Amino acid sequence: MKAVIMAGGEGTRLRPLTSQCPKPLTPALNVPIMEHIVLLLKEHNIDEIVVTLHYLADEIEGYFGDGSEWGVTFHYSVEDTPLGTAGSVKKAEEYLKDEPFIIISGDALTDIDIDKAIKYHRDKNSMATIVLSHVPNPLEFGVVITDDEGRIRRFLEKPSWGEVFSDTVNTGMYILEPSIFAYMEQGKSYDWSQDIFPQMLAEEKPMFGYVMDGDYWCDVGNLSQYREAQYTVMDGQTRVRIGSADNHIGNGVWAGEGCDIDPRAQIIPPVVMGKNCKVKADAIVGPYTVIGDNCIIEEKAVVHRSVLWDSVYVGVESRLSACTVCSHTTIKQNCNIQEGAVIGSRVRIENDSTIRTQIKLWPDKIIEAGSTVTMSLIWGQKWAGSLFRNQGVMGIANIELTPDFACKLGASFGGFLKRGATVVTSRDSGPVARMMKRAMISGLLSVGVNVMDMRSMPLPIARHGILGSQAAGGVHIRLAPDDPKLLLIEFFDHQGVYLSKNQERKVETIFFREDFRRVDVEQVGELEFAGRSVEQYAEDFYHQLQVEAVYSRRLKVVADFAFGRLGSVYPTMLGKLGCDLIALNAYPDVNKTPKTPEDRAALMPNLSQIVQTLGADIGVLFEADGERMTLVDEYGGVIEGNRLLAIMAILQSRTRKEARIAVPVTAPRMIEPIVEVHGGTVTRTKTDTRDLMAVAVGAGKNERVHFAGDDAGGFIFSDFQPSFDAMFAFGKLIEMLTTTNLRLSELSKELPEFHVKKATVRCPWEMKGRIMRVLVKEADSVEDEEGRSAELIDGIKFYQGNDWALVLPDASEPFFHVYAEAGTDEAAEHLMHTYIEKIEGLRG
Repeated sequence: MKAVIMAGGEGTRLRPLTSQCPKPLTPALNVPIMEHIVLLLKEHNIDEIVVTLHYLADEIEGYFGDGSEWGVTFHYSVEDTPLGTAGSVKKAEEYLKDEPFIIISGDALTDIDIDKAIKYHRDKNSMATIVLSHVPNPLEFGVVITDDEGRIRRFLEKPSWGEVFSDTVNTGMYILEPSIFAYMEQGKSYDWSQDIFPQMLAEEKPMFGYVMDGDYWCDVGNLSQYREAQYTVMDGQTRVRIGSADNHIGNGVWAGEGCDIDPRAQIIPPVVMGKNCKVKADAIVGPYTVIGDNCIIEEKAVVHRSVLWDSVYVGVESRLSACTVCSHTTIKQNCNIQEGAVIGSRVRIENDSTIRTQIKLWPDKIIEAGSTVTMSLIWGQKWAGSLFRNQGVMGIANIELTPDFACKLGASFGGFLKRGATVVTSRDSGPVARMMKRAMISGLLSVGVNVMDMRSMPLPIARHGILGSQAAGGVHIRLAPDDPKLLLIEFFDHQGVYLSKNQERKVETIFFREDFRRVDVEQVGELEFAGRSVEQYAEDFYHQLQVEAVYSRRLKVVADFAFGRLGSVYPTMLGKLGCDLIALNAYPDVNKTPKTPEDRAALMPNLSQIVQTLGADIGVLFEADGERMTLVDEYGGVIEGNRLLAIMAILQSRTRKEARIAVPVTAPRMIEPIVEVHGGTVTRTKTDTRDLMAVAVGAGKNERVHFAGDDAGGFIFSDFQPSFDAMFAFGKLIEMLTTTNLRLSELSKELPEFHVKKATVRCPWEMKGRIMRVLVKEADSVEDEEGRSAELIDGIKFYQGNDWALVLPDASEPFFHVYAEAGTDEAAEHLMHTYIEKIEGLRG
């Protein structure tokens, strides 16, 4: 008799185990499941085997070859498109048409007595014999009823409980006569249970059911069955082979050649280990644990009821419980892999991470140090060690940040606030932000927090709405300003500024612990829609400006709204300031909104040309959802970056007595003298946006400043609101130009020359701390002629006379940012490269 091994399925219910490995090659007790079947067939003297293939066929052919290693002969039949369980066998008819054959699944574990089943088939003179088994839960199988003689009378595929009329199910193993091929045509799709067997039953053909008596069979249909099947075999309850007799070192422990088990390690049987494994001192392995070839279990690690494939590394004091870990995965020190977790191949889990119960990590993922993974990671490369980055929570839209993620995040933020608090929500005009905001709102409402939804709204108006409504906080969702693939979820406190680091950590703790507050159905939050947000913003806007003075100047303004939401709000406001406005790209279109710095830069030549052609007084490009701006003077000159920051600072110091101004440590050194000459003072802050906002509200020990700005066109006038607002900043700019009777070009020419350079250097996370330590030590040992060694406001700022260099580790990416200022561009470039070379030398 010949055999057919069905090995074409994708094994989707076993993913991520089968995402890159066909289910028949999935190891069970360190041997591919299909190899157990081949050995079983050989044991019963069946040595000619046809294998039907489809999914990852080359992998299976490459492993088994011609079958000679197992003393059998293989014939492969590869389906380009699936032909069904029967159609695939029909395709291989040329190998099977001369004698009866047995069909057996290549992805199930069994120790069936094949000789006994064949004898039953022959004794009954059966055309088709279905091998049957009793199971406790028949819902996932075909249920079969036989009469007293074993003749099949009725069957039903995958019934509901209301249709269950037996616990005797079809195992997918059949013994068939070659005459059965007459029921099929080549190249067509057929299924045994749905097409062929019902027709034979209707024709009353001899079809019998052989019920296994004391034999073991497991479909290995899901991830828990995958582990449990191996537990059962290790318990000695089956005849499925565990390694070889040479590998059984006694007391329920099997260890392959080259294993090195420290005498101080504890091995609790049953345990199966492959070749060349190393178990170090004080490690605990078992019970019911399978470890593949070339695995390393470090000191004090615990591996309990788990299945590890080949070449897995388990770090010091890590704990694995009832989980499955695929090949070439690295689990570093003090990690906790909880029950039911499944880790795909080549995953790297950094120190002190926790993978929660039932979580699945697909292959090639990176889990950052200290992470607590609470959601399965399928797409994207990594799970960040913390939720919050510079401005909020950021990730690939609809892949890393999904609606269920947003709902959970909303519940976490709401859980941080008091029940009954109000949160203001808003978004950009895109469909992804709308989807995510609705999920976020659901999470907030579920924990008893009320929501005031502003729908699609420019970010400055949304922040202002938080202040105006006396809400406890706010959430704004938009595409990240510099990467259209990333979604940014920003969280604000009651003043409309970013949450503090301490507050972010509290939200993270709730998220990772899933410690959500649950409220009674009558305490679920209420959703309302904000009615007069724009009008309230406009009222406060005019109240803070000298409207009559600005109106009298009648400035001609060219404004490029870059297809943002601002275009439907701001033109009216500028009109009430007496501006003769030429509006460009003044309608919201998420598909045309510039998504990158390059896209925004491409708009500038057109804006510059129109300003010159129309003889306008000023041009402005609004970007980043109304937070930032770039200017053009009356001659078409672009004013941006540190030059724009200096102009805004000098205007504020000229128009406000004893103005207190904040700028980041990266701003050029000429800011202080041009402000101080008009009686103002300058405070240097960290480069992070939240630090500028913190000084704008006078948080902590900071004295509240009147004006703060950065080198990316973001400006804060704290008397209006303590956050970036390009709408108010532009209104204030034209007011200050009016009261000083100056033009942009005049101010730009007045500025002293400055030469600042910036570059980015890649550096692995694990080396950042060491590099900073070495550079700080170097800074402490060197002083310039004024006695200054270094400044540590943000990063390390080295002084060399009037020149300086700043080495700043990025907070969320594996980079260093290096800034330098000197008397010429060449000198600044040279100074910058000096420190780049130092970093690269220390990095190696």
